[in-house]
Amino acid sequence: MAEMILYFSRAGENYVSGALKYLETGNTKIAAEMIGEMTGAELFEIRPAHPYSEDYNRCIEEARQEQKRDARPELAGYPENLDGVDVIYLGYPNYWGTMPMPVFTLLEKYEFTGKIIYPFCTHEGSGMGHSEMDIRRICPGAEVKKGLPIHGTKVREAKRDIRKWLGR
Repeated sequence: MAEMILYFSRAGENYVSGALKYLETGNTKIAAEMIGEMTGAELFEIRPAHPYSEDYNRCIEEARQEQKRDARPELAGYPENLDGVDVIYLGYPNYWGTMPMPVFTLLEKYEFTGKIIYPFCTHEGSGMGHSEMDIRRICPGAEVKKGLPIHGTKVREAKRDIRKWLGR
């Protein structure tokens, strides 16, 4: 079975353990790379054509406004082809209880019928939110497996949890 990791991640100023901290690499990217090491799956980073602000407070306001408008921001690029991919590991940070809107843009562009989607989400206390329900709604023909919420502060120690979630 061909596998691919599609993920959205954001470096820059982030909320970490109750304080703002600059992250050189976003937490979701760290988790995606761990999954890539364990599965051998190709990674594709979902990036908006117009990146969010590096300032955390501005970023969350931009994300909140996009969600309020149900926006579908244009992406900087798209995977060439998902036709031969059977398993998708879909990663994102929890933005206002669900996925960032660029993830919605990507999911609505492709047909996921017959594919298996394993969602994973980084967060600072809000878990998966309602993202799994949103994925099922957008990708009705896909089999959406139970997601893995990863506390962002502990992402570097998440290998055992990721391995268990992958069934390896």
